[in-house]
Amino acid sequence: MSNKLPILITGAGAPGIAGTIFSIKNNPDNIDFKIVTTDIKDNPVGKFLSESFYRVPSPESEDYIPVLKRIIKKEKVRVILPQTTREINVLSQKKEEIKKKGANIVVSDNESIKKANDKYLIIKECENIGIPYPKYFLINSKRAFLEALDILGYPDNKVVIKPRLSNGLRGLRIITEDVLNLDRFLNEKPSGLEINLRSLLDILQQDRFPELLVEEYLPGEEYTVDVFRNSKGIVVIPRLRISIRSGITFDTKVDLRKDIIEYSKKLAISLCLKYCFGFQFKLDINGIPKILESNPRVQGTMITTTFAGFNMIYYSVKEALGEEVNLENIKIKNGIEFKRYWGGIGLDEENFIGRI
Repeated sequence: MSNKLPILITGAGAPGIAGTIFSIKNNPDNIDFKIVTTDIKDNPVGKFLSESFYRVPSPESEDYIPVLKRIIKKEKVRVILPQTTREINVLSQKKEEIKKKGANIVVSDNESIKKANDKYLIIKECENIGIPYPKYFLINSKRAFLEALDILGYPDNKVVIKPRLSNGLRGLRIITEDVLNLDRFLNEKPSGLEINLRSLLDILQQDRFPELLVEEYLPGEEYTVDVFRNSKGIVVIPRLRISIRSGITFDTKVDLRKDIIEYSKKLAISLCLKYCFGFQFKLDINGIPKILESNPRVQGTMITTTFAGFNMIYYSVKEALGEEVNLENIKIKNGIEFKRYWGGIGLDEENFIGRI
């Protein structure tokens, strides 16, 4: 019988799966974990980086929790580490039910999750506690949309539109009438984010006008903030997003900006978030960091904190195992950089061949 400690990591196809598994395996306490993964698809990359894999129904399915319980029983899972936004709302509701099966979940309470996943409520929270936020309007009609654009100075100023409930780049667009010149056409890779007003209205008016956030465009640098919180305190590690492709950080550098650290501490406490989670800020035209959103789960490039000297992914698992993490004498290496690359695995049908 194996002496490894079984941990279940969901979202085996998530971009950060390799970094999450690395952080769990390379933990400072030298605990030997058995990595069990799940996903809603058959052959995600994480399947071949783990010791056991199970395909599960979508989190919205009534079969999702029963299937998860069977996996917990079979694998004797002690901790569940969710990686996807779709799962954490369901799992936060079922924490006590799952705990009775012997597994703790690395997730905040459901009320905190609901607020943190709602981009409108995050802005309202920042408004209430004095954290900078972009000018915004919550709209659900064409008339309100056009009024918001006018107030935000469109078309002279770019404007951002996004659903209040979404993740990744889903539904996010930058509205602009800027003409694509020859230099940009030849030298820039298209991001798919920019759209003109006429094209966007054609989409929005196809059915009932959706509820959307309309916000000022922030032209400055973007920061992702990795946060760990337990009963002893908070560790905050901001990092500059140097290069972003399809919403995924490809080059990032730890930058311990005091203002972003203080804002993140304040917001984490106000939202009552715990374990590991994150925020995103972007600088306005005056260099002031303003909130974009919250990710109340493991973030895709949180592996950077492991290299910076604080393995918050593992420490969140340790907390879920009932072992409190001491936050005294924490030393974060400022300036640590993480570069992502296009790796991959080779398969012969479903048999693993190799990894680059």
